[in-house]
Amino acid sequence: MWEAEEVDGVARDAGDGGSPWRPDVLGEGYQARTLPLRPDEEGEVVATLVRRWAGGRPGTTRRAVLYLHGFVDYFFQTGLADFHAERGWDFYALDLRKYGRSLRPHHTPNYVRSLAAYAEELDEAVRIIREEDGHDVVLANAHSTGGLILPLWAHHRAGRGLVQGLILNSPFLELNADLVTRRVASRGVELIARRSPLWRVPSTLNVHYGHSLHRSHRGEWEYDLRWKPVEAFPVVAGWLAAVRRGHREVARGLAVDVPILSMSSTASGRVKVWDESIRQLDAVLDAEAIARLAVRLGRHVTVVRIEGGIHDLVLSAEPVRRQVYAEMARWIDAYLA
Repeated sequence: MWEAEEVDGVARDAGDGGSPWRPDVLGEGYQARTLPLRPDEEGEVVATLVRRWAGGRPGTTRRAVLYLHGFVDYFFQTGLADFHAERGWDFYALDLRKYGRSLRPHHTPNYVRSLAAYAEELDEAVRIIREEDGHDVVLANAHSTGGLILPLWAHHRAGRGLVQGLILNSPFLELNADLVTRRVASRGVELIARRSPLWRVPSTLNVHYGHSLHRSHRGEWEYDLRWKPVEAFPVVAGWLAAVRRGHREVARGLAVDVPILSMSSTASGRVKVWDESIRQLDAVLDAEAIARLAVRLGRHVTVVRIEGGIHDLVLSAEPVRRQVYAEMARWIDAYLA
């Protein structure tokens, strides 16, 4: 299922003046490119590739980073791009189908029936980075649900040399739920998904986590609430069933053939009412499960726990995210210098 298929009748986006790139919503230094994809049951589908040159212009380096966001998310973390660019890496980010820049009015936000569908935009993004933009070394960096999609893709692409390393930021390797919920309720959802993939699952997504991030509430970050709403988008059965299949594949063990850095907080918790502790723990996923399961992704995995880290580690408080970047820098220097 992860094998790429030919796209019949879908032309590459040529944009204006023959260039597929246009100015991005993030402003100066950022460009975006629409990637046409095969349509699904909802109609037209696209992904969006964003880039930023390390030296402000192309051709200064042959090393690149490709970033993949999480659920109810899109790329806006310019501090992450700054970190890589300052270290001499061109930076790319992929807004997956039905997320962020790729979301269209006829889409169910964030919806997909198989994680294997994302191979289409991942394959195309890496092709552009390597063949069109001339990079020899590609480091893939992913957060949360992106941190599940990416190692699955890398596992099914093993031996092809498409990427040289993975950095995972709180990867979504298991549900943050008790054993009964994980085994019984999720099986029920998978049965429902076969007939009603858009059925809305009663969600336990933590609204307080969103409040802790956005500056319109209690946070310090500015981002587009149409693409990353504080209240989150509904979780639908088809998407959750796809995620659970991915979780089972991880549990059986993957064979990613490049070094992996997996980072997660030292603490997690289900915060039901606002509490300042939410600023120092993972309020979305089980940090212990992440650390335990990360070693099943491949034979060469470095596990790092970040004290005081929140779910998206690079959005943690400034002293904490400074540690996150230091750990990333040390790992990159060790394995991809």
